[in-house]
Amino acid sequence: MRVLMIPSPSATHFMPMVPLAWAIRAAGHDILVAGQPDVLPAVGQAGLNAVRVGERAGINDSVLELTRPGLRPLQWMGRWTPEIMSVFPPVWQRHSEDVLPAYLKLATAYRPDLILADVSECNALIVGAALGIPVAHHRYGVDPVSEPVRTGARIALRGLYEGLGLRDLPEASVILDPCPAGLQLPGLAPAIPLRYVPYNGNGVLPEWLRDEGAARPVKRRVAVSLGSHTLSANGVPLLRNVLRAFDGLRDMEVLATVDERHREELGPVPRAVRLIEPVPLHLLLPTCDAVVHHGGNGTGMTSTCAGLPQLALPQIADTFGYGDQLASSGAGITLDDAPRQDDPRQLRKALEAVLEDPSYGQAARRLARAVADMPAPSAVVGELERVAREGAA
Repeated sequence: MRVLMIPSPSATHFMPMVPLAWAIRAAGHDILVAGQPDVLPAVGQAGLNAVRVGERAGINDSVLELTRPGLRPLQWMGRWTPEIMSVFPPVWQRHSEDVLPAYLKLATAYRPDLILADVSECNALIVGAALGIPVAHHRYGVDPVSEPVRTGARIALRGLYEGLGLRDLPEASVILDPCPAGLQLPGLAPAIPLRYVPYNGNGVLPEWLRDEGAARPVKRRVAVSLGSHTLSANGVPLLRNVLRAFDGLRDMEVLATVDERHREELGPVPRAVRLIEPVPLHLLLPTCDAVVHHGGNGTGMTSTCAGLPQLALPQIADTFGYGDQLASSGAGITLDDAPRQDDPRQLRKALEAVLEDPSYGQAARRLARAVADMPAPSAVVGELERVAREGAA
């Protein structure tokens, strides 16, 4: 089987699919990743073969365009609704106009039996339908985004798919879902369950984590990871408030992932806080007791696999959906509006609840067991082989 993998031009969209790509390759199949320069470094880190298509798309740069002087997006936009997410951004439309012809040319030459893409990449659906190739869409985790994106893409990309003789934006042949039922949104299209295997990029295990991970000098360790986009989008004051909320909590070590470029703006931190360089979270989180994060699926699902209670502080796009489902599952608390996120008393109250109320840890461990019971990527390859065979019939 030959698989053409088409990720949208964002590393965070690509990385959840890496374990399945490894399983496809380990089963003896060929897999080739087609992507823009935005995602190619992550493809190389994952040890996969790739072909460059087009120029840098700059999708992630659009996050900075959502800021206002001194304000992060949440402070002036509020919570994102499905209506907001269904407006197809011009940068995504330009991306499709730029690369769709090249994708069609590559797929014609490569002759894949299957196309694998994330749920934000609608170009793969058009390529598949135009060339008669089945398409597998891969969710990131909690999925409030795929339906609104398809709604917007159906309008914005009409000229592209109608120009190829297609009457409507095609559907995926199959959907793969790595999110357990107890965390996923209800009412989504049926999907094949697929165990989430945390992959947060490659990195060297730090000596301090190797030496201290198993024998911590304190009773509780909490990871704080708000993501690079949050900090770049005027989020450093939010991080400062979060870290100050830990001040005075006893028997506590706080590990906050902060790039060097943000540390001067962050300023002094409480004694219990240790600033660390970003590290693959699947190496760090098993040594922790709880996590504070921005509601991103990569961080959230890795935390879920580790069985950790979470405090989510959503900022943009699908992070609100993750936060809602986290709270509904009982595995954590979500503060989804700027006034509460910016109130140190509210942050402190939420932190104390997540750390002290055993119900959050119990629910988190139930979710971790549910993830572990899902079929491994290696077990799902056979389903993809079947889809490829039926597509060729």
